[in-house]
Amino acid sequence: MPVNNGAGRRALLGAVCAAILLGGCADPQSPGGRRPEGKGGTVSPSPASPAPGASLPRPAEIPALGPATRARIEPTTEQALVVMGDGRDSDRSTAVLYERDPVRGWQAVSTPWPAHNALRGWTDHHRAGDLRSPIGVFGLRDAGGRLPDPGTRLPYDRTEEFNMPGTGFLGEPLEGSFDHVIAIDYNRTPGTTPLDKTRPLGLDKGGGVWVHVDHGGPTRACISLPRERMRQLLQALDPDKNPVIVMGDTVALAR
Repeated sequence: MPVNNGAGRRALLGAVCAAILLGGCADPQSPGGRRPEGKGGTVSPSPASPAPGASLPRPAEIPALGPATRARIEPTTEQALVVMGDGRDSDRSTAVLYERDPVRGWQAVSTPWPAHNALRGWTDHHRAGDLRSPIGVFGLRDAGGRLPDPGTRLPYDRTEEFNMPGTGFLGEPLEGSFDHVIAIDYNRTPGTTPLDKTRPLGLDKGGGVWVHVDHGGPTRACISLPRERMRQLLQALDPDKNPVIVMGDTVALAR
């Protein structure tokens, strides 16, 4: 029987189309089968985009601080001097200055500085004469000293009344310890000289707790830093950043 040429051509065309579809000729990397090319004819990768619903990284927190301690740092605070004691009854600490970046969160802006605290360590309930430093988060708003202002933005009261004669617990001379000081807002009236003796919580709760120049031994309640670090701290603190000191032993600050 003679072959119908028209029907044969239609059958052959259908077979070719089926083979094309089954072979997947469309480029799977490019919609519509067109492969995008970059320089030199290489494929340009598509820019990465976040997956739907993906969240941005959370701003960093200050290391080793627990939720209760963090909650005491006000949202308006952008500077924090963290003084972490070696132990509950230790007179040695490490201090690091942090600043809060609006995107990255808390970032260390100093190296770790050696520091001293009170002779008998730390307490949650400071009393006058207990020879322990108070644990907590306190403002840093007022400064002063026997020597001239080293360039701080805090109010600075210079007077010879910051003279400190005598010897410390290890027999070390105390002279020069108050050349530069920063008042810690524990049981005091902010906005006054560090020498102000007003005690809003009562005299039995102690007071006159400062950050001051280290004299090589433990303090009665204060925090002390090496002289050059003290100057750096004074120059770094900015009252517009509502600076605070976060101070205590490692276990207490982890709460």
